[in-house]
Amino acid sequence: MRVLIITGAGVSAESGIPTFRGKDGYWRNLDPIKLATPEAFARDPELVWQWYRERRDRIRNAQPNAAHEAIANLAQCTNEFLLVTQNVDDLHERGGLAKAEMVQIHGDIFVTRCSKCGWRAELCDGERIGNCSAGRLTGAPPSIRQAREQEQDGVPKCPKCGALMRPGVIWFGEPLPSREIERVENYLQRDPCGVVIVVGTTATFGYIIDWALRASRRGGELIEVNPEETPLSRFATRLVREPAARALPRIVDQMIT
Repeated sequence: MRVLIITGAGVSAESGIPTFRGKDGYWRNLDPIKLATPEAFARDPELVWQWYRERRDRIRNAQPNAAHEAIANLAQCTNEFLLVTQNVDDLHERGGLAKAEMVQIHGDIFVTRCSKCGWRAELCDGERIGNCSAGRLTGAPPSIRQAREQEQDGVPKCPKCGALMRPGVIWFGEPLPSREIERVENYLQRDPCGVVIVVGTTATFGYIIDWALRASRRGGELIEVNPEETPLSRFATRLVREPAARALPRIVDQMIT
């Protein structure tokens, strides 16, 4: 059985990660939707970096929930599996899902990249959970070590070209990464899916509906897990109006038993 799962912010919210929408997502009375833009970074890069450092810390302190674990369990029981997530955190990976089986379509918050030349530095596993020792950094190439040391405070600069470094996420108004789109498209084009599950996303971006419908195009089941109605709801063959951490373990158990 081929399976496609698409997850949004609602899955991470159940682990205590605020969504961008609603007052819970506000930071210092600032709307995160207005912070997560190229214009905000150009206007005040230090403020944007302060926000992202706090977001990284919050993610480090969060734990995967039952939805993350259920998705990882399902991946182990299918012939072909792909997760497409709008979430930039690492909770799916820490929940047991291999990176090769997921596409982070909005980027990875633990990656830092140059705003000009695209040079990238990814935090090591220890840094992701907040306990990477100085000894581990001393073995890194000078350019990577320099970038990481600069990240401790202020705005890091690219060791290659000197431009400002930025979080490795996709901001509002920016195109989706072509390499990640290609991975999704290749998966969709090979064969249709027997089951598509869309969970915890408002489905306000057209590509969510497009991918879900194309994946289930030959009679596959399209399950939406969301407490609220979304633009995808009218296309779903099954609606589950429950939080992800409650519904997904039950759905996955039914699929694999």
